[in-house]
Amino acid sequence: MSASHKDLHTKLTLGGLLVSLGIIYGDIGTSPLYVMTAILGNHIINADVVLGGISAVFWTLTLQTTIKYVIITLSADNHGEGGIFALYALVKKTKIQWLIVPAIIGGSALLADGIITPPISVSSAVEGIRTYYPQMDTVPIVIGILFILFTIQQFGTKLVGKFFAPIMMIWFGMLAVLGVIQIAQHTEVFKAINPYYAYHLLKIHPDGFFVLGFVFLCTTGAEALYSDMGHCGRKNIRISWIFVKTALVLNYFGQGAYLIHHGGQTLQSLGGKNANPFYLIMPSWFQPIGIVIATLAAVIASQALISGSFTLINEAMRLNFWPKVKIKYPTELKGQLYIPSINWLLFFGCVGIVLHFGESSNMQHAYGLAIILCMIMTTILLNFYLILKRVKLYFIVPLITIYLTIEFSFLAANITKFAEGGYVTLFIALVLISIMTIWYSAKKINKTYTKIVKIDDYKKVLMELSADLSIPKYATHLVYMTNANRTDEIEEKVMYSILQKRPKRADMYWFVHVNILSEPYKKEYKVTEILKDDLYRVDFNLGFREPTKINLMFREVIRDMVKKGEVDITSRYESLNKNNIIGDFKFVLSEKFLSNDSDLRWHEKIIMNSYFLIKKLSLSEESAFGLDSSSVKIEKFPMVLHAPEKIELVRVK
Repeated sequence: MSASHKDLHTKLTLGGLLVSLGIIYGDIGTSPLYVMTAILGNHIINADVVLGGISAVFWTLTLQTTIKYVIITLSADNHGEGGIFALYALVKKTKIQWLIVPAIIGGSALLADGIITPPISVSSAVEGIRTYYPQMDTVPIVIGILFILFTIQQFGTKLVGKFFAPIMMIWFGMLAVLGVIQIAQHTEVFKAINPYYAYHLLKIHPDGFFVLGFVFLCTTGAEALYSDMGHCGRKNIRISWIFVKTALVLNYFGQGAYLIHHGGQTLQSLGGKNANPFYLIMPSWFQPIGIVIATLAAVIASQALISGSFTLINEAMRLNFWPKVKIKYPTELKGQLYIPSINWLLFFGCVGIVLHFGESSNMQHAYGLAIILCMIMTTILLNFYLILKRVKLYFIVPLITIYLTIEFSFLAANITKFAEGGYVTLFIALVLISIMTIWYSAKKINKTYTKIVKIDDYKKVLMELSADLSIPKYATHLVYMTNANRTDEIEEKVMYSILQKRPKRADMYWFVHVNILSEPYKKEYKVTEILKDDLYRVDFNLGFREPTKINLMFREVIRDMVKKGEVDITSRYESLNKNNIIGDFKFVLSEKFLSNDSDLRWHEKIIMNSYFLIKKLSLSEESAFGLDSSSVKIEKFPMVLHAPEKIELVRVK
């Protein structure tokens, strides 16, 4: 990890605090737009229900967001990086195989949530226009805003980020001021701090226990907050959260104070069909300004989850959970990346959600079911992280028990949302879980059936092949990518390619291995000389967030070796050697296909056929390694799984 990046996680800076306001709190910060509307629904406003709703929100923000995420989970960072995959990379060290299950379910659920957060945030904000134009169709406006938002992703958040922090500062300031104005008139709302009202709410609310499904909407951004830790640093998040939570609580209490004052009425009688207490507490002259600020804040809320999705997919690729896709790095900032395929998949998913549900009130029914699954999975992984850190069991057991109880209660309350729209996010999560499971399982099967041989057994023949002038020279430098972890081993298919497929004479052979580490930022390499002037192996140790640009990295290694006099890369062709011309480099990559000789079990057949189908849609091997296609040769190799028994044939005369 670079010094500047390390500073980001250990230092508290004004810049870091502002950046965290702009990037981290979008989702959780816009929850006052829809939480109280969801809790009240079309029912008559009852003071006890209002107090209970605010009390439940206050304690959810305190227990779930503040204690679980901001205080405990942020401590589980992987060299400054957060998120469920970073947490999985940490607990992987326990060697407990099944922990991959919560990691895949949690990651998929968070991505599914990324498809519904932008539509619900932007729709809730834009629908404020209906205060003035009740019949207006806001769907085209929402889709237009989403299109602009997803289009600007390719330029990186550095450009837009400068505007994010000031807007979010204004947003949270507005939340606090609007809340304080209402609270000043009805201070009795502070009774809601007593958790009894939250408990009482479950008994008196028309939806009973299931009202927790709406209360849960206030903390949905907590998981995204953890995922985006790498952008701002732990200390900056913890300190800025004090300001953010204060603003949120004041606004919720302000909405509560206003509603208690209008008990006995309904939201619709107070402000028409699409009445929202968030806009009702604003003075009428301020409402147009409030709608604009809310819309900008909602766009930023969407931004936080889109950036988080890019980070998540990048980590999933490095952990072998996701097919290789093209990644762009719009700026030099660490953690700044753009994945075109994911960006447009998210956009079309968001448009589908907007067209399917139409209004934010309908989206609330689908929202929260996927993210609570993610939170449960994080709690399970957190349990093993605390064990790994040798935290005392008398602390771990009650802590994890309390959070699993809270989260399973939220899950049970959210289950009713399944039929009302929750099936959409669960279906998306299920598709993502299937892709990750297939990809990981296929890679595992692939590894099991890859035959590894000792390089020592082939040293003599490689030396002789290199000097055999009867075979036309294939390349001056021949480079093979290898998955063999040990420096004295190589895949059998590589030796088959050099010696048998078509004997490939080269002056020098290079084996290159890329090892993805469980920490995010590291760029190291090691060179092993196997045969002087004939055979070398280069091992790259890269952090899971580092770009895999093997072409550039390998060139850097060669340059360094030449400088130190370890290798001579001048062409061995007489005429070129005389004129100091550098020899050519040829990369050989193997592309597997499923052999007809494979005798697959039924589940392996499903996994491998699906794997090869997904592989066709994913990035090619040369692009994934960042190689120049003009110097790459792709060779196809049959992949034989469970080779059939020896066939007994009888020769007849």
